[in-house]
Amino acid sequence: MTRVYNFSAGPAALPESVLQQAAAEMLDWRGSGMGVMEMSHRGPQFTQIAAEAERLLRELLQAPANYKLLFMQGGALAENAIVPMNMLRGSASADYIDTGEWSKKSAQEARRYGGVNIAASGAASGYTAIPARDTWQLDPQAAYVHICSNETIGGLEYQYTPDVGEVPLVADMSSSILSRPVDVSKYGLIYGGAQKNIGPAGLTLVIVREDLLGGALPCTPTAFNYQVVADNGSMYNTPPTYAIYIAGLVFHWIQQQGGLAAMEAHNAAKAALLYSALDASSFYSTPVARECRSRMNVVFRLPDERLDAAFLKGAEARGLVQLKGHRVVGGMRASIYNAMPLAGVQALVDWLREFEKTQG
Repeated sequence: MTRVYNFSAGPAALPESVLQQAAAEMLDWRGSGMGVMEMSHRGPQFTQIAAEAERLLRELLQAPANYKLLFMQGGALAENAIVPMNMLRGSASADYIDTGEWSKKSAQEARRYGGVNIAASGAASGYTAIPARDTWQLDPQAAYVHICSNETIGGLEYQYTPDVGEVPLVADMSSSILSRPVDVSKYGLIYGGAQKNIGPAGLTLVIVREDLLGGALPCTPTAFNYQVVADNGSMYNTPPTYAIYIAGLVFHWIQQQGGLAAMEAHNAAKAALLYSALDASSFYSTPVARECRSRMNVVFRLPDERLDAAFLKGAEARGLVQLKGHRVVGGMRASIYNAMPLAGVQALVDWLREFEKTQG
């Protein structure tokens, strides 16, 4: 069997060694006589799996002791509601930075639970740049400031952690977490779906500072109350057990590669290779400002949309799949998360050059 280079934005490619280990343990996890999907989430075997996954994640992120690491469900879309339910804590509103489709969805959902102040927006530029920090109109009384660290659809990424003063910074890091080191202490809360750099769809990570727990709105479902989830070790309800198991294997794999510093170097090299090829061409165009370009999701366009189908068909014939851009923005998108090897990006660059030569 020949595996393709999968450029999907998520669910995304996983490290092959992780898939091989999961396959080997499918019927019998370490002599237990059963697979992980069959285990009780309160049994000793899965308790060990979950504890190891949390330990590895804390080590990778160097998360301070006063932060809780929660394994939840529902993805980032559910967290768009769960965050304001837990984080408004008596405040009338929260600040949101609008940098594209996902931050727009976050703000829209938060309005169901409280006021939303769009403190800055990239709409005027067509979401091709992140608004400069000195243009943000922040409310010092806001419950929190929300950002999307990486816009998967539009291909924008914060290259820094914005300073928002004493107000807690909340970040949707679905598509950038574990791709580079992050100073967790600069955030009040970090959340994200796991299906980009971590594991299968179904698992959601929440990293929250302890002093921000305990103020959930009365309407908050018990299973979505961060305090309850933390008090019960992410076991208040049955967690996504198999997804946690795979995530633990990925955390271990990242450690074996050299940790987050090594991941950053790996991802920077891949992004530089692909962006350099696009920049050197007059055939392809990249809309995002250079200082805001995502290392995870590289968006680009062909000079004529009528060429898109031929480009995608030729790419697929060469084992390069899932390159079609999101339906909202069109064009092309290459998602090059941690598990994408440099060889995959080189194969894409070779196809870019070959297609331009024949069609340019």
